[in-house]
Amino acid sequence: MEPILLYGVPAGSSMGLIAAMEWLGKPYRLCRVDMLSEMQEPAYLRINPRRETPVLITDQGQVLTETMAIANWLQDRDTERRISFAPRSAETDRMHQLMAFINTGFTGAFVPLWQAWEMENPDPQVKMILQQVGNAGVINRHDKLEQMVGDNPFLLGAHPCLADAIFIGVARWLAIHQVAEPTRWPKIAAMRERISRTPAVSFATAIENGETPAGSGAFLGHVALREVIERFGA
Repeated sequence: MEPILLYGVPAGSSMGLIAAMEWLGKPYRLCRVDMLSEMQEPAYLRINPRRETPVLITDQGQVLTETMAIANWLQDRDTERRISFAPRSAETDRMHQLMAFINTGFTGAFVPLWQAWEMENPDPQVKMILQQVGNAGVINRHDKLEQMVGDNPFLLGAHPCLADAIFIGVARWLAIHQVAEPTRWPKIAAMRERISRTPAVSFATAIENGETPAGSGAFLGHVALREVIERFGA
């Protein structure tokens, strides 16, 4: 069977993994998960008890959660090195370093902002504190990443890799939460623009928007969440 990537909408970080699967170019399917409704249903706990996306149903029918675990699964199958580099190489070490930073501190800095966003009947003071903490954390993590970005067209060189995929799924949150102008970090802004212009990211964004774009040919269609839960849920 083809692997199935469960991606979250709206604006889930998993958008970047769709782009990665397009760059990889091997057959795959997708499953769309509304994070505000479907992911909150009890049935979803059979797929991921932590109520999160992304989730990958592997080609062996195993349920794999967590972005880094899914990225490692993709790397192991990237025999042509389209989205990764040679094992034990300096490029691979650097890629893992960037992926780890983006998936932990950089992504995690947005958590208070999402908590403030999702509050029902919020206490104004609590919401303000969450926004202040979130804004400070996001600015700090962007400052750090700006120092890490080099002069290559993409994060690790002349073509996008898994680090670019993980980055682009989260980078758009800066605008969603209106933390600061992107031009405050010119290297990050330029990197995001270049990655966003790739056909794979354009495809992934269109998929998120509910469109039916033409991709690389690797995408074989959607599978309904109900079917995924019935077939692969614990």
